Amino acid sequence: MTAPSTFGLSTEARNLHWLLSNLVEEVPGVHSVTVVSSDGLMLLSSDPGRQTAAATGSPQDGPRGSSADLATIVSGIGSLTVGAAKLMDGGGVKQTMVAMDEGSVFVMSISDGSLLGVHATPDCDMSVIAYHMALFVGRAGHVLTPELRSELRKSMESAQ
Repeated sequence: MTAPSTFGLSTEARNLHWLLSNLVEEVPGVHSVTVVSSDGLMLLSSDPGRQTAAATGSPQDGPRGSSADLATIVSGIGSLTVGAAKLMDGGGVKQTMVAMDEGSVFVMSISDGSLLGVHATPDCDMSVIAYHMALFVGRAGHVLTPELRSELRKSMESAQ
């Protein structure tokens, strides 16, 4: 993973980048991680430098090699599960897991409506990933203020 530049960011934004980097580096089986806002925009990525990798045809580990693709997938899964929960009077969606032959995708709600998404290997320990995602959500949820979300969006736009 290439560490994103955090120069010029607030302490809260740098801390979120650090938490995201630790999730990828410390948890076995994790390919990439993203945080998506409630309106579907990517706020954080474990590898923002790969946002345009799909367009250039560069081979990468993530979905089509693009962190933007993972953010799109996470946003779509989040919307689908929220709609399903409403139809079934199931209350709020806490987490979603999709197990595939060649990988897994985990989506967890953050308190402000944002989503944490993880792309992992097919043989990952799902309980370990869910645990570390819950730690991230617990630590990040209270600091994702409108001001910080705006700062993170601008940071992601400048990384492109």
